[in-house]
Parts: sequence; structure tokens; C-alpha cells
Amino acid sequence: MTPEGRLAENILHFARALRKAGVKVGPVQVAAATQAVAVAGFTRRDDFYHILRACLITRADHLDIYHQVFMMFWRDPAYLERMIQMMSPLLRREEGEKDKPRPGERRATEAMGDLPPPDPQGAREARELVETDARFSFSLSEVLRAQDFEQMSLSERSQAEAALRALRLPLPRLAGRRARASLATGRADLRATLRRAMRRGGEVDRILRRQPMPRRPDLVVLCDISGSMTVYSRMLLMFLHAMAQDPHRGFERLHAFTFGTRLTNVTRALARRDPDSALAAAGAQARDWQGGTRIGAALAEFNRLWSRRVLGQGALVLLITDGLERDDSATLSAAAERLHLSCRRLVWLNPLLRWDGFKPLAGGIKALLPHVDALHACHSLDSLSELARALSEGAARRNLS
Repeated sequence: MTPEGRLAENILHFARALRKAGVKVGPVQVAAATQAVAVAGFTRRDDFYHILRACLITRADHLDIYHQVFMMFWRDPAYLERMIQMMSPLLRREEGEKDKPRPGERRATEAMGDLPPPDPQGAREARELVETDARFSFSLSEVLRAQDFEQMSLSERSQAEAALRALRLPLPRLAGRRARASLATGRADLRATLRRAMRRGGEVDRILRRQPMPRRPDLVVLCDISGSMTVYSRMLLMFLHAMAQDPHRGFERLHAFTFGTRLTNVTRALARRDPDSALAAAGAQARDWQGGTRIGAALAEFNRLWSRRVLGQGALVLLITDGLERDDSATLSAAAERLHLSCRRLVWLNPLLRWDGFKPLAGGIKALLPHVDALHACHSLDSLSELARALSEGAARRNLS
């Protein structure tokens, strides 16, 4: 027994929409969903929703995406057709809902862009489909690579986010405490040399050596989410989320903190696999988003509560802020000095470096400069690519005096 009409075909198109949104759905799951609908029937919308979810979703972090794709796909076909023609990223919402997009909503919209709407009655009219290509690489446009994040349109930001997910941040390896055997270099391994001599009647024919095994350092990020950093902080948090999900990342552990008027640990939020859900969780935890700036107080709190926990293994610290401090500069200078002494390297990312005539005139910038090892821009894709290149090569701090 199979579902009547076009329902089986529409379930197949729905599975394709889920795959485009990042949910792994195979043919076995689609066949199981079709059979389950055939047995249970297509009577109530809620039952149909949970039947498909039980058959097609295997991970808890995909539930938000499934909900958004389902609400968009199994709704009024005429509205869906108008949405495809207008290529609008906005969704029709019920009364009383917030305007802020929910986790998975944007990815669901992009996934629905080139799929045919459901046609349960079998009367499918000829439609002109608008083909879109959301892929992006660093070889597409030099203009987009050099463009400021703050000046990008919504579509350009979407392309930039895709490019950020492909960017790598290789950090230099550190010498670990554990050692391994070496043929030519390293310290002499007396125990191994004597054991070898005992097997040869006490004759020492070779001095065995051991050298430290390289290890990946930890990465600690302190990101300013005040009003002047809104656009840049979102793009950089997207960049951090992509690095946290990369299995070939150049660091061991990532610890992420946001600060405006207070310090917030968003490490667990960025550990979620879905980027929209991760940013939504980070925004829910950080109550001071788009507020004021108290850099010195935030760094002092980090030094007091978190420094010994996350900086004990030679971590590299990325400080993302424009340096526009409202509080006393002396407090900021003292907190930055202690942070610099606690970590292996302190790198400052400042979007104000996008200006050719930038000078360290503000009090907060003057307080931070003596205590950082490197200073880089973070306003565009090119600037982040330069950051990755500088970290891999161990570039020296930029001289602004």
C-alpha cells in the first residue's frame, strides 16, 4: 500500500529539502517514511508531522531545521510559489510571533529555493523556477573579499559566512611534555640506551635519543559584542563556530567568551553543530548584546574566574574589540597586562584598522597596545585570511607608534 496521489513524490521532495538544509537523509529513511504514512494515513497535520520526524530525523540538533522546513514545505503551495519568485528571505509568520528568525529558519529558506512545492491533488502547473547558487569560494570576487562586513547586503553576508566556514586558522604547534624516540635530534635517553646495551653484553653501540612531541595549543577568544561591534561580532562568531566544528582544526580546545557590560561564557553554545542554533544560544546567554562597553572590567573578571582554568596549557588568546573603553583606562591596562602574562600569545583583532589613517588616539587603545603581541584587522574576508597567514608564520606585532 502506497500513499495516494502525489504524496509519495512530495515526501521525496521534502527529503531533498532537508538534505539541502544540512540534514542527512538517505533513501532507506525516505522509503520508511512513505510506508509509515501509508499505514498511518494522511488525516491530521500533527500526526503527519511526527511520523515524518520519527522516520527522517536521527539527531536532536536537526529538530529545529526539520521544523522550519516542514512549516515551509507543507503549507499553501501558492504562497510558496510567490516566495520562490520574489526570492525573499522573510517568512510569513503567525500573529504574535517575533520578527527575529528562529534557529534553522535561514537554512530552511535557502534549501527551499529551487524545489517544487507540494502538490497533493496532482494538478501541477508549469512553473518557472529561479535557480540560485549559494556556493562561494575565495576566487569569486576580489571586491567581495575586500568589502567591509558592515557594508555588505544580506545576500553578500550569506556568501561571506559560507566563505568563513571554509577558512582555516592554522596555529603553530607547541612542544609537549611527552616525548618520542628520535634517531638524530633530542636529549639522550639513558634508560633506553642502557637497555639496548644489556641486550648486547654491556656494549654501548648507539646513544638513543628522545624529543618532545608537538601538540596543538588551546584557543581562547574574547569577543566584544557592544553596539559598535554588532556586525563584526556576528561574523566572527560564525567564523569561530566553523573552526569549532572543523575536525582538522589547528587547536586542541576552543574557549569562547563574549563581553559588553559583563563577561559571558558561550563555549557550549558554539559547540552545537547547527550554526543558526549556536548563534541563537549564544545570543540568549549574552544578555548585554549591542549594549555598552566595559573592556577592563570584563578582562579583570576573566583573569579572576577563568584564567587558571583555560590558560594553563600555553593557550593563544584572540581579543576581538575596537578598544573604545568607557571606564578607566588604568583598569584596562592592568587587566590586559595580567592577561598577556598568563597566555602564550595575545592577538588583538580590531575592525578600526580598516581605515588607512587609523591612529591609536583613544584611551582604551593606548592602554591595550603595550600588552598585545600582534594587532590585525578583522573587517573583511581578506583581513581574516591575512590573520591566518600571520599566525601560521608567527608574524610580529604591528608597530603603530
